[in-house]
Amino acid sequence: MRPKNAQAVLRSANLSAFLVSNLTNIQYLTGLKMSAGLVLVRGKNIMLFVDGRYEEAARRDGRQGKQGSYGISVKSIEEFEKVMSKVARCGFESDDVTVARVSGWKKKFKKTKFVANKGVIEEFRRSKDSEEIKKFKKAQRITRKIMKKIPAHLKVGITERGLAEKIRQWAIELGAENLSFDSIVAFGKNSALPHHHPGRTKLKKRDVVQIDCGAKVDGYCADQSRVFFKGKPSSHESRVYAAVEKAKKAATASVKPGVSNHKLDMIARDILKQEDLEQYFTHSLGHGVGLDIHEGPSLSKKTKKTKLLKNEIVTIEPGVYMPGKFGMRLEDEVIISDMQPPKQ
Repeated sequence: MRPKNAQAVLRSANLSAFLVSNLTNIQYLTGLKMSAGLVLVRGKNIMLFVDGRYEEAARRDGRQGKQGSYGISVKSIEEFEKVMSKVARCGFESDDVTVARVSGWKKKFKKTKFVANKGVIEEFRRSKDSEEIKKFKKAQRITRKIMKKIPAHLKVGITERGLAEKIRQWAIELGAENLSFDSIVAFGKNSALPHHHPGRTKLKKRDVVQIDCGAKVDGYCADQSRVFFKGKPSSHESRVYAAVEKAKKAATASVKPGVSNHKLDMIARDILKQEDLEQYFTHSLGHGVGLDIHEGPSLSKKTKKTKLLKNEIVTIEPGVYMPGKFGMRLEDEVIISDMQPPKQ
């Protein structure tokens, strides 16, 4: 959940000052999307340093007590050096800052001890507030509308790239600012590649079609996957689809605050194991989603065990990929609440 004040950030970082350089984290804290800027959290203050391109917009539109319970002071980037020269010890986002950049800071601010830290703001981002959920739900609705448009355009001869372009156009027409990521459109054997890039492959009769796309609204990302068939699926294809769908439903039914990422992953894998398909499930069950298409925990037994939070948004996306034949992945986002998710 969004930090209530500067002290909440500093307690999480266990420091008296913390420098935020990740632009998505800056957007989260300030409400402003920009290509350059820094936020310094120090004492009771959250200071946003920007250049002339953003200074006016920051003063007008930033989260200066309007959208958050904390105020943000906007300063020119030229003031950064003066303020930082008075900071004795400061944390920084080690997974965002390059070695060259932190080395430059150390040379410029010789009296400041820089402390590497990571995941401070990202941890707050995991649990969404009502404003964030509202934006996400709009992106989710647009993506569902896109998926409903696809069957009518699955005509023999259309290319993967052509359909991907239609998806992009539909997203804009339906009110999205953009797509969350480059859409995955895979026909036939290409569907066996989980991260296939759409190419010139043309749709043929009896192809399995894998679509993975998501709309973005006010910075918040949706992420959904569907499988379509050009013609009647074979008995083998039908069996695989049913198994993937069963795994998705079982995992989704178990989503609630406090459940671990390991448990959800194992629930889906156990279903596929019963069908002798587990070896073809080659990625995690899902991931957190929000301002980034991948944020928060990975739903995988191979990553650090993590309990899911109320109002966190995760994807549930089991898949089966048979090299040289076909692949199938079904995916939806789930907002974690105290109530059990509806049956799908």
